[in-house]
Amino acid sequence: MPQSTIRWHTLSSKELLAALDVDEQTGLSSENISARRAKYGANVLSKKEEESAFKLFLLQFHQPLVYILLLACVIMALLEEWMDTGVIFAVVLINAIIGYMQENKAIKAIEALSKLSHSSVTVLRNSQKVLLESSHIVVGDIVFLFSGDKIPADIKLLHAKELKVDESSLTGESISVEKHVGVLAQDTVLADQTNMLFSSTLVTYGQGVGVVVAVGDESQLGKINTMISNADVLQTPLTKKLAFFSKRLLYGILGMALVTFIIGVMRGEELVITFMASVAMAVGVIPEGLPAAMTIILAIGVVKMANKNAIIRKLPAVETLGSTTVICSDKTGTLTQNAMTVTKMMAADKLYHLSGSGYEPKGEIFIDALPHIPLKGSALYETLVAGILCNTSRHVFTDGLYVIEGDPTEGALIVSAKKASIHEEKLKEGLRHIDTLSFESERQYMASGYHAIAENTFPVYLKGSVEKIIERCDTYMDEKGELLPINRAQIEAHAENMAHQGLRVLAFAKVYMNEKVDQLGHHHFENGLIFLGLQGMIDPPRVGVIEAIQSCYRAGIAVKMITGDHRTTALAIARSIGLDTHEKTPVLTGKEIDALSDEALASLVEKVAVFARIAPEQKLRLVKALQSLSHIVAMTGDGVNDAPALRQANIGIAMGVMGTEVAKESADMILTDDNFATLEDAVEEGRVVYDNIIKFITWILPSNMGEGLVVIFAILAGIALPILPLQILWINMVTDSALGIMLAYEPKEKNLMDRPPRDVNEPILTRRLIFNVALVGVLLFLCALSAFFYVQNVGMSEEAARTLVVNIFVFGEMFYLFNCRSLHYSMFQIGFFSNPLLLLGAVLVSILELLFIYMPFMNQLFKSAPLGVLEWMITLGSSALVYFVIECEKVLYLKRRNIH
Repeated sequence: MPQSTIRWHTLSSKELLAALDVDEQTGLSSENISARRAKYGANVLSKKEEESAFKLFLLQFHQPLVYILLLACVIMALLEEWMDTGVIFAVVLINAIIGYMQENKAIKAIEALSKLSHSSVTVLRNSQKVLLESSHIVVGDIVFLFSGDKIPADIKLLHAKELKVDESSLTGESISVEKHVGVLAQDTVLADQTNMLFSSTLVTYGQGVGVVVAVGDESQLGKINTMISNADVLQTPLTKKLAFFSKRLLYGILGMALVTFIIGVMRGEELVITFMASVAMAVGVIPEGLPAAMTIILAIGVVKMANKNAIIRKLPAVETLGSTTVICSDKTGTLTQNAMTVTKMMAADKLYHLSGSGYEPKGEIFIDALPHIPLKGSALYETLVAGILCNTSRHVFTDGLYVIEGDPTEGALIVSAKKASIHEEKLKEGLRHIDTLSFESERQYMASGYHAIAENTFPVYLKGSVEKIIERCDTYMDEKGELLPINRAQIEAHAENMAHQGLRVLAFAKVYMNEKVDQLGHHHFENGLIFLGLQGMIDPPRVGVIEAIQSCYRAGIAVKMITGDHRTTALAIARSIGLDTHEKTPVLTGKEIDALSDEALASLVEKVAVFARIAPEQKLRLVKALQSLSHIVAMTGDGVNDAPALRQANIGIAMGVMGTEVAKESADMILTDDNFATLEDAVEEGRVVYDNIIKFITWILPSNMGEGLVVIFAILAGIALPILPLQILWINMVTDSALGIMLAYEPKEKNLMDRPPRDVNEPILTRRLIFNVALVGVLLFLCALSAFFYVQNVGMSEEAARTLVVNIFVFGEMFYLFNCRSLHYSMFQIGFFSNPLLLLGAVLVSILELLFIYMPFMNQLFKSAPLGVLEWMITLGSSALVYFVIECEKVLYLKRRNIH
C-alpha cells in the first residue's frame, strides 16, 4: 500500500511497527537509511521548478499597458525625441523591476517553510540514542520527544506521558492539545488526531516516543508547502479591468492610426506627411501617463497604509481591499489575542467577572459590577492561590511583551491571580515545594504539595476537570473561609453556564496532608478534598474587533471566522464579537465540509459565518468556493495553516507580530499591530485609491480623445495639422505629471464606507463616465478647432494658432481637473482647499505654459508663439465652458439618483 494512502492514526502500535518494518527496541540500522530515504523521500520540503530570472523579468513586459508605453517609445524614437523616449522607457523599466521583485513571493514562502522545519531531535539508531538534525530523519525512525522540542516530522505515538503539544500554527487551536497512545476512527479530522504528532508543532509539556510515518512533502507541513506552490495567483479586480481596458485601447489606437494613414494615402498626400500625421494621432491618443500614474497613486496608498500599521507587499493589493466583498478571518491571533484569559470565576456560590485581556497583568475583579478585592483566606482568594501553586509555567516580561513559558492555560491562571495582587514569589516565601502529581488524561487533574514552614502544615492544591475534582470533594469553602457540605449540582450548573459561553472551565480544590510525604500518590486524593472554586477562561477578542466587524457590515462586506476550535467554542466567540450567525446552519465543521461536493459547499458558504475544526486544505476550499461565486476574498491569518489560503485569496493579510514567516511571505499585506480592526482603515484606504484611479482615468482620456479628433479631422479635411506631435507630447507630459498625479492626494469623500462593495463585473468606466469623457473630448475638440480657424481668419500666424490650441487643451484639462476631484459633488462641497497639492500643481502648470508661450527658446523648440489678450480670453472661456457643462451634468445626476 502506498505510504500516502495509509491512515496512520487507525493503526495499533503493533500494526504500525509491522507496516514500517522497524523494531521498537533497536530502531533502524545505518544500512537501511539510504534505502528508506530513496523509498519514502528525504525530510526536506521540495521547491517548485522555477523559471529563469531572465524569463521572469521579460514576462513583466507582457502587459497591454506596457505595450502602449513601448509603442510610445518607438514613436518618440522615430521622431528622434530621445529625452521623451528615455523618460517613458524608464517608467516601463521601473514597473518591470517592481513586478519582478514581487514574483518571488511564493518562493520566499516555501523557503520560510523549509527554515521552519529544521530542528534537532533524539532518535534510536542501531540500539543507540543519537541526536540528529531533522533533515536526516527517515520514515521508520523511533523518535524521543521532550518538553520544548520541535517535532521534526509526522509521528505516530508509541508511548506518551502527560504529553501536550502546541498545534496552533497548524490547526489554529489556541489551547495545547493532550496527546495519547491509541487507535482512532478513520474519519477523525486532523485537529482531533490525538495519537499523531505533526511536523513543526511544539511539545509544551511531558514526553513521548513515536515512529516517523511521513517526512518532507508527505508530511502535513509538506502538503501545505505543495498547496502554496499550486495556489492560483489571481489578478486583482483593477488589473483585470485595466487589462481589458488597455487591450481595447491598444486595438483602437492602432486601428485609428491605420485608418488615418490609409485616408491620407487615398487623398494623395505624401507618404511622409501622412505617416507623421498618423504618428501625431497615435501620440495624441496614447495615455502614456496612465501606467506611471497608476503606480504613483498605488504607492501613495501604500505610504498612507504604512502610517496606519499596514505594510503592503504588492501595490495592487491596496486597491483590492477596496473591492473586497468577503473577509475570511482566522480566529486565533487575528480576531482573538491567542492569549488565554480568565474572564469569569465562581467561588462560595458567587460569580465574579475579571477585566483586562491577554497576558498583561492589568485588570480588576468585579462582583455585581463593583470592584472586589479578595480577602486572604476567602474561597476566592484560595482559588486564585491554587491557580498559582498548582502550576508549572512562568509569566515573564521580555522584549516589551508579557509572555508565557509553558502552557497558555496555566499562564492565564497566573495572570488572574496577579490582578488580585497575588504574586508567586511572595506567596512561596513561606512554602517549600514537596512534589507535583502531573496531569494525566485518565485522572484529569494535577496536584502540587507544599510544606507551610511557619504553620508546619502540608497543604496540597489541585486543579482539573469539574467532574473529576468535585467527585473527590466532601466540603466547599465559603467567602469567610469556613467549610460547608458540598452541593455538587449547584457547582455543575455554574460550570455548565460558563461552558455555554465558550469558556474553558477548571475546578480547584485543596486538602491538608496529615503528615509530610516525599511523593504524592492518587490514593491521597480519593476523597476528603475541599472545593475552592472555578475559573473560566477564553482566548479573548482583540480590542476594536467588534466595532471593525460592524463597520465591515455597514460597508456591505461579509465577515467569516475560520478556526480549529470546537463547534461550541467557535460559536460562542463568534456571537461575542458580533458575527452574524445563520439560525439553520450557524457553524460548519471540517468533517461536514469534507462530505460536501464543491458545488454543495458553494451553495452553503455564503450563509455560514463560522467554520470550526478546519484543516489547511479546507481553508483553501472555502476561499475557492467564495471565489467561484465571484466574491473578492480577503483572508487574514498568522499560522502555517493559513499560508495556502493567504496565497489563494484575492488579498492575503498576515499578522506582523505573532504571524509566522510563512504566513508573512504568502501574504499581500501585513498588519504590524496584528489588529483585525486595522482592516477597517485598510478597506477605506483601498476605496480611496480606487476612487482616485477612476478619477485620473476619467480626467486623462478626454484630452487624448480631443487631440486625436483634431488630427483626424485635419487629415480628412486635408488641412494643416492644428497641433504638432511634439506639442501633443508637451500637453500630455506636463499635464499628466504636474496636474493629474495630484489626484492621488485627493482625500476620501463623505459616506465612503457606507457604499456597498463595487460590482466585480462593473467596467472601469461606467456609461455615465464614458459619456462625460466623450462630452469633454468633443468640447475640447470643437473649442480648439474653432479657435484655430478663428484666429487665422483674423490674421494670426499658424504658429500662434497652434499655440492657442495647446493653451486650450492645457487649461481645459486644468479646469476639468477640478471637476474630477469628485465625480458626484462640486469642488466647493468637498472643500476647495482640501487638496493643496492639486492647487500647487495648477500653479506649476500655469508657469510652465507661460514659459512655453513666451520664452524664445521654447518657441524655437516647440514651434510656439506668444499670445495676446484675445487668445487668453478664448482660452479661459473654453476652459470655463468645460467646467460648467460637467458641473451641470453632476447636478442632474444627483437629482436623478436622489442623492444629497
